[in-house]
Amino acid sequence: MALLLDFDGTLVDIAATPGQVIVPDGLVADLTRLSGALGGAIAIVSGRPIAELDALLAPMRLAAAGEHGAAIRSAPDAATMRPALPVLPPVWREVAAECAHARPGVVVEQKAAGLVLHYRLAPGAGPMLRQRLMQLLGEDSDFEIMEAAAAWEVRPRGIDKGRAVRRLMRHAPFRGRVPLYIGDDVTDEDGMAAARALGGLGLRVQESFGNAAGVRAWLGRMAHGMPA
Repeated sequence: MALLLDFDGTLVDIAATPGQVIVPDGLVADLTRLSGALGGAIAIVSGRPIAELDALLAPMRLAAAGEHGAAIRSAPDAATMRPALPVLPPVWREVAAECAHARPGVVVEQKAAGLVLHYRLAPGAGPMLRQRLMQLLGEDSDFEIMEAAAAWEVRPRGIDKGRAVRRLMRHAPFRGRVPLYIGDDVTDEDGMAAARALGGLGLRVQESFGNAAGVRAWLGRMAHGMPA
């Protein structure tokens, strides 16, 4: 088996802002044990940059796909691969920052390949933010707006978690294994579909585990039921 895991809402509980997530005690130890049992065939597939994932899960490093596949690291010690992508116009970043500044509770998350406007703390702002982003993109076919949990993400077309899963599965130690993808959000549907298409499973957190705590409990049982 190869284990492919979303981060926010799957491994950790959703927080009001991305910077407020808490990595529960025992999670890193369980993931480390599972990585050993699976020969390293475990990866985090997230919208977050890989550097953020490393910092949150330190001192552990795993294979990872960051920013929905804009960056791929097929093993903890492997070089990060970045497909050629269009560059987000700087003015879009400025406008997104202005939107966040003008509406209390809105948080802008800048990424190397795109950006996200989070409105969990300002739920009424969702439609306005989407409209503003649509105005920015206009007829630009290089980028798209993706709905996430209380957020709108602008990202280059051609990257998603499904493509990230397929790229990871082409490299050792994932190659030749059966993928199991677990995620909780709209952005995870591509990853689930890719895992199924490769002969594996794609599981939604809410349906199979209830919530992130349920995923962690399952991982804990797996970790302690396998030989180290």
